[in-house]
Amino acid sequence: MGQHGGAVNTVARPEHPPSPARQRFRSALISTAGHCKIACGFCFRADRAHGFLDIPTYTRALSRLKETGVEAICLTGGEPTHHPQLRQLVRLAHQFGIPVSVVTSARDPEDVDRLADSARLLANVTVSADSAGAMELGRTTRSVASAIATLDQVHTAERVLHLTYWKLTAQECQDIYERVDKSGVEIQLSPVSLDDTARQRAGSTFYNYLAQQREDADLLGRYFQLTPRFQEHLTALRAMQLYPWRRPFCASAALYVSAGGEIRRCPYGNTGVSVRAPRAEISCFLDAEPQDRTTPECAAICRADDTP
Repeated sequence: MGQHGGAVNTVARPEHPPSPARQRFRSALISTAGHCKIACGFCFRADRAHGFLDIPTYTRALSRLKETGVEAICLTGGEPTHHPQLRQLVRLAHQFGIPVSVVTSARDPEDVDRLADSARLLANVTVSADSAGAMELGRTTRSVASAIATLDQVHTAERVLHLTYWKLTAQECQDIYERVDKSGVEIQLSPVSLDDTARQRAGSTFYNYLAQQREDADLLGRYFQLTPRFQEHLTALRAMQLYPWRRPFCASAALYVSAGGEIRRCPYGNTGVSVRAPRAEISCFLDAEPQDRTTPECAAICRADDTP
């Protein structure tokens, strides 16, 4: 029957197959600086440069992102609290009607004060921390205790502890659980991601590395209720590591803007378009089929809105 009850005797067939619907980008990671002083041994940083994101470039980026349909942004590394105009970055986004989150490793009192000064304007603050094994591996000092101390001074609607973990122990998991429970923050978990070179430097074989990831996940599951999304993430990571030739093309709903003002589908992407380019050129870039395949490193970034 037809829409209004009439009989239908023919089937309409389009002369050409319909064009695929344009991918909708809901959010964007914006790099506030091309550098960072922390220098993690397992850094997810995909691009490095000198200098900070300047206000004119940032303003143009916000305008183009808004036109694209982006509904939220996250200010990310280098280290956002080192940007001399952090508060202005946040206020400008609000002028475009875009909520702002921040991912930070702030520990120094001046950095924490700068973050706290903008806290009431932020939708979310995520502070990064490393487990004891991850700190040793990456030569960092980003402990859980110091991360929670930062979060305790930042009053936002949502506060998240992001833990990068490696070689956990039961005692450490118990301690992390108690600290998180007492502080009332959310926790997000990410296993350390090591490429072949980093694994060799860490003295770990490929299969020992996979076994350690599974052992850590099993241990975390005794103390935290791991969500299906996180478990799916771990399964996807394992598949990417075992079968790299099967890695899917990027399908992220988040864009990335470099400190130099280049829009990419991913921080690790090989192609991008300047925020200063004509609108038609930006639209063409976003409409094009993705050419980059998902990697364990970028998969960790793309799950920034997950919790365990």
